[in-house]
This record gives sequence, C-alpha cells and structure tokens, in this order.
Amino acid sequence: SLRMTRPPSVLIHGGAGTPESWSDGCEQAAEVALASLAENDDALEAATAAAVSLENDGRFNAGWGSTLRLDGETVEMDASLMTSDGRIGAVAAIPEVIHPIRVAREVLDCPHILLAGEGALRFAQNSGLEVRPDGPPPRVRERFERTRKKIEKAGDLGAVNVRWQGVDGKRLWNFPDPAPNWLPGCDTIGAVVRDSQGRLAVSNSTGGAVPMLSGRVGDSPLPGAGFWCGPEAAVCATGIGEEITKHLVSKTVYDWLAEGVSPEEACARAVALFPETIHFGLIVLTATGGASGSNTTMAQARA
Repeated sequence: SLRMTRPPSVLIHGGAGTPESWSDGCEQAAEVALASLAENDDALEAATAAAVSLENDGRFNAGWGSTLRLDGETVEMDASLMTSDGRIGAVAAIPEVIHPIRVAREVLDCPHILLAGEGALRFAQNSGLEVRPDGPPPRVRERFERTRKKIEKAGDLGAVNVRWQGVDGKRLWNFPDPAPNWLPGCDTIGAVVRDSQGRLAVSNSTGGAVPMLSGRVGDSPLPGAGFWCGPEAAVCATGIGEEITKHLVSKTVYDWLAEGVSPEEACARAVALFPETIHFGLIVLTATGGASGSNTTMAQARA
C-alpha cells in the first residue's frame, strides 16, 4: 500500500537500567542518525550510524563499553539490524571487534542472517573492520570490579541478576582459566528509524548481561525477541535477554501494532509482561508515531 511521505523520525534507547542522565549520549546518536538521513535518506544506514555512535560512547554496554563476562577478561558481543522489507543481519558472541553493528551490517548483505563467535570475527576481519587494540578500557574493568565485589559480599550471583539466584557458578564455569575464589547484572543500546520514504529499520547492540558464561547469547541478535521490523513498525527491546526471548517480545509487540493497537498501549502491554524485578524497556516506531516504555530508568532520545 502507498504511504504518505512523513518527516523522518528516530527513537534511541541506552538500555534498561541506564541512568536518565546518560540521555545526552542517546541525543548525540539521534543527531548522528538525523544527519545520516539528511545525507542519504536510508533508514538502515541511519540506524547503523546511531548504533555506532552509542558503541563509541563507552558508558553504554555495547561496542567499546561492552561488559566483561564472568571471568573478568572475555568480551563477547551481540548485534542486529532489520529493515521493513525483511532484510536481517546479526552477530552473536563476537569477540574483539569495536563495532559489532558494522559486522551485522556486513552480514545483512551476505547469504546468512546470523554469524557467531570466531567465525563472525574472521568474517569481520575479512570485511576490513576494526578490532580492539588492547583489551577493554578502564571504565569497563572498574564496572566489572564493582560487580565482583557485590557478588562476593552477597555470596550469591543473584545479587546482580535475579535469574542467577542460588546458582552454583563454579559448577557451570566454562572459561579456560579456573573459577575464581570469590565466585559463589543488564543493558543494550538500540535505535528505531523511519526515513522520509516511510522505510523503517531497527538496530541493536550489546555486550550482554551480567553475569555471563562464555558463549551466552541474549535476545539482541534473535529476530522476534530483541528486535523486529516490518512494514507496520520497528520494535527494539532491552533488559534481561532470557526473559525477553521467552515472550518473543518484539514480534509480539509488532503484531499488536499491526492489529491497530497504539504505540503507547503496545509499550504499556509489553512492560506489564514483566515483574519489576526483571528490568525491561522498549522503543517502537510506526508509520505515524512512536513510543517507549520501561519498568526502570532508561536513557533515551527522540528526534
């Protein structure tokens, strides 16, 4: 069906649980997306550019700021892109790259939908994409140290993530080095974009949850879970990935929107699926409007 041309629109989130004071980073990403739209009027490229901006920020759990896994050394990231004409590109548990969203963008143009782990890294290197020079930055190491102390003090991994309550971390340990003596948190960045032709796109990037075993993949690269995009809407979720995946939140919300539910009501319904102990948030953009919702603080911006 023909759509009336509307002004371009951008919605950005910095992750469920991020302080609202970080919304300046989201505003910066929104400006980058608008500049991209002004230059080439392509929702996909604008959504990619927005995610790159947030991956560069260092505060958000994505790209350069990605959370360390439970061993305090490993970084494995997830990212995804999808357009309203059904193209998808995603990476899961990819190490070493600075911009996982750019790898997802390369995957989108190849015969596959999702590449993971070392194969995804080699694909990125073959595509000429940048890898990290020397391990994670100090801010990321400090964040891990605060998490470690919280777990050690409580004597329970559940101190940082309700899904890990009472779990024996040493029994599940799957890193190359032995489990540490102290062993007994979650956010993502995302953007939804509409260009002047009415085309929609969604981008998603994350360092994962806290705590995480090696090889863990959350909702962010899983179509229908952390993201979904089609002719009716672009949807992007953030929070505890395992819970988001169980509800296939993004596709569920998309279907509500396709049935005529307003963006505000769809966001409210989605938030109501989760107890407050399970941090959750989402942003949605349709041909005519957009909305966000969360049960916790969430840095965000709209342009």
